[in-house]
Amino acid sequence: MRVFAAVLTAALLSAASTISVAAGAPWTLDRLMNTLGAKKSGRAHFTETRYLKIAQEPLESSGELVFVAPDHLEKHTVSPKPENLVVDGDMLTVDRNGRKVTIPLRNYPELGAFIESIRATLAGNRFALENAYKVSIAGTGDDWTMTLVPIDSRMQQKVSSITLAGTGAALARVEIRQADGDRSLMRLQDASAH
Repeated sequence: MRVFAAVLTAALLSAASTISVAAGAPWTLDRLMNTLGAKKSGRAHFTETRYLKIAQEPLESSGELVFVAPDHLEKHTVSPKPENLVVDGDMLTVDRNGRKVTIPLRNYPELGAFIESIRATLAGNRFALENAYKVSIAGTGDDWTMTLVPIDSRMQQKVSSITLAGTGAALARVEIRQADGDRSLMRLQDASAH
């Protein structure tokens, strides 16, 4: 489940971290999808806090996210321990503690469907996104929130909801609420220009 949540977070954050919109413009799901689809690559510094039932204190991590359209996602964790997650095409590679494991997504249909839904978001494909999630958006272009709720019952057993929130023209946070009550909150800062 940890890899599942990490891949989701990386996918959403790295692409959306550099969203650019005109201040005060009407904000709709179509506009958000068009904005996301127009972004072909992005980098963001992240700080993630994970709240787990089995841990007495929240777990903190930080690092960098990278997205290159149409299907390359990376999450490079620097602190507290180095870890790299890379989704490229149909393959997920996890590099942790000096061990590298590559997993074909086709062997995990739920995870594969989930990743494809994220790719649909990054590509600005509203229809593909709505095939996997109930999508709602609130606010304006200056202060918006998009919530994704899985439609598939197998996905609902893993993830309750994903909430992306932007303040001004930048994505400020992504929160993943898991069905088991655990959750993660990632804050990010655009690093594309650095």
